[in-house]
Amino acid sequence: MTSRWWFYPALAVLILPLLPILLLVFASIVTYPTLPSLETLTDYRPKMPLRVFSAEGTLIGEFGEERRELVKIEDVPELMKKAILAAEDDRFYEHGGVDYIGVLRAAYSNFTSGGVRQGASTITMQVARNFFLSKEKTLSRKFNEMLLSFKIEHNLSKDEILQLYINHIYLGQRSYGFASAAQVYYSKSLNQLSLAEMAMLAGLPKAPATFNPVVNPERARLRQMYVLRRMHDLGYINNAQFDLAQKEPIVTRQSNRRQEFAVNASYVAEMVRQEMYDRYQDDAYTQGYSVYTTIRAQDQAIAYASLRKGVMEYDHRHGYRGPEGYVDLKKNSTDELLEDALEDVPDSDDLIPAVVLSISSKGIKAHCKRGQVVEINGDGLRFAQQTLGEKLALNHRIRAGSLIRVFKNEKDSWEITQLPQVESAFVSANPRDGAIFALVGGFDFYRNQFNHVTQAWRQPGSSFKPFIYSAALEKGFTPASVINDAPLVIDLSQTGEELWQPKNYEGGFDGPMRLRQGLVRSKNLVSIRILQAIGVEYAQDYVTKFGFDKDKIKPFLTMALGAGSVTPLQLMGGYSVFANGGYRIMPYFIQRIEDGQGKLVGQAAPVVAGEGAEQVIDVRNAFTMVNMMQDVVKHGTAIRAMELGRQDLAGKTGTTSDSMDAWFAGFHPTLVAVTWIGYDNPQSLGEKETGGGAALPIWMGYMDKLLKGVPEVEYTVPEHIVTARINDNGLRDPNGTHIEYFYEENVPPEQGETVPEGSKAETSGQLF
Repeated sequence: MTSRWWFYPALAVLILPLLPILLLVFASIVTYPTLPSLETLTDYRPKMPLRVFSAEGTLIGEFGEERRELVKIEDVPELMKKAILAAEDDRFYEHGGVDYIGVLRAAYSNFTSGGVRQGASTITMQVARNFFLSKEKTLSRKFNEMLLSFKIEHNLSKDEILQLYINHIYLGQRSYGFASAAQVYYSKSLNQLSLAEMAMLAGLPKAPATFNPVVNPERARLRQMYVLRRMHDLGYINNAQFDLAQKEPIVTRQSNRRQEFAVNASYVAEMVRQEMYDRYQDDAYTQGYSVYTTIRAQDQAIAYASLRKGVMEYDHRHGYRGPEGYVDLKKNSTDELLEDALEDVPDSDDLIPAVVLSISSKGIKAHCKRGQVVEINGDGLRFAQQTLGEKLALNHRIRAGSLIRVFKNEKDSWEITQLPQVESAFVSANPRDGAIFALVGGFDFYRNQFNHVTQAWRQPGSSFKPFIYSAALEKGFTPASVINDAPLVIDLSQTGEELWQPKNYEGGFDGPMRLRQGLVRSKNLVSIRILQAIGVEYAQDYVTKFGFDKDKIKPFLTMALGAGSVTPLQLMGGYSVFANGGYRIMPYFIQRIEDGQGKLVGQAAPVVAGEGAEQVIDVRNAFTMVNMMQDVVKHGTAIRAMELGRQDLAGKTGTTSDSMDAWFAGFHPTLVAVTWIGYDNPQSLGEKETGGGAALPIWMGYMDKLLKGVPEVEYTVPEHIVTARINDNGLRDPNGTHIEYFYEENVPPEQGETVPEGSKAETSGQLF
């Protein structure tokens, strides 16, 4: 025994160096069974946002805490994968989860630099951390991370691990995954990105806030250059690619002031969000539902641009109101401080907030939000010229420090402008089934989320007259019926008023005229006399056929002038009845809904004119009204629309009392659209503002582009309608100068012919 005294010290000497390894092995044996199941990875179901698409599949809205778009590894461009590997783990396909060479390299780099400059986390380790572990920097967390990495590598292929990483990693701006980040930062899919853009995104995982190209472009640029150098050093890109990518400027979606989505359809997206929440509650935002709307991307883009153009033209007609505010240049003397001062000033698409830096005889120099300094001179100052003098009060005068709005015009020069106070709405649809093609609920969704298309109950003015005239046709009137455009005094004691003396918009009275003329010239006294003849209760019941609320259309004579309340969406539905031959359709905006796995869970089933939709007016009535409203465009209050050079357009202007609301509702056989303009707190648009001057140009801007190249359509004359030559008295006359359409049972008599009592033609020749 004494001869072996040396054995134990020797054993200790041998074991002690191995003790850490033995303890590590023991800890691994004990810990490994307690590691979390990999079911989260093998059955990957992340929180997926609600996504809203146009009819063609263009993304127009997204709702949820996490922006995410899943992509399969085989659909990721090879250069994108190489950029990620160069930035994060170039030995990813060689190591087994932990890169020991990388650990030694990082340790050496950190030792020589005197600080922590490089990490040694592999992509697999990042997947383990992001899915299962906290980000606390402790040895136990790092140990578990390494064990999980081994477990992941044992159960998943390298491509499966990389796919998880590409889809799950956080990249700033609420975007998770590279496909989502490509949309958020560049409005592109992964396969549309340039090499420089790929390198920029690949640099984000290290520190999304620090290297965000929107909020910190300088730091982002440094990180991008690092990724490009790594790709070049690793042989992933050649010299030409490297040089070209280095020279590409940083242009992100936000820094370029582009819309958040390719098409501005914010009001539509919000309508979808509300509908989906009503159906699915909070699951709507996490289960990856995809909603495909009826909105056509081209229609929506054109409608949005046309509405904003029309509103800005109206606003400019009424003059510049002065600067929005003032920024003290003494306290905000640097670009950084000016940016801080502009931070809370909201954008409005191309109407950019700016601070005036100086004014001289040559013009104005201004610092725009996001740092650009612009010069405004010549015609660019014309709109605000009156505020550049020294005589105005300081708060109305443009001076150094004034907060103004600028925009770049079609000639690529800068102009002073302002945010309009007036609001507007536009909606268009297929008149046969009600599928909405474009919907713009206001000038700027982020300034005013009130949807004027669906929520604004306004008086329709003369745009409501066609429904009264349609009711008159059902009562036996014809386009040739003669009505007296003469003064009228009406007792309105039942409404709380004493006497009402209605007037025509343009003033004056023209005496007896045919019903067609009354509509074409929008004669108020003609409309009132028609309503007197057919009865207000009858008319109230009749207009509900078109989708109007009975309780919003009171049975008073003022109904003839559009004194009830409608929404633009309702008015569009009502005009669809005329356009489609007399059928009531229901406007709709959701085409189909798919769940997170792409399974169809909802599908629109619209009623179609002539194929299941209820026929609410005679096809002859619809045709006659269309024909008269064509004359409104050709010869009447909407004659400006003839600038479009088409003969197949029909519609009606509308202007309410004191010009509170301006409307135009009109259609082509395949397309019906309504536009409205007015103030949220009703006030006059201006004495000379009318539906034909304020609203019609918006409608025209849309129709002009949508119908370009579309052949003209001739409306088919339905059965049991005949034509006859008539005179100014509305009677048949072989020498008459007017050719008119009539129901065959309602043809007017010839001059001097008597009409049997009770005949449907007895209104002909009478003076109402």
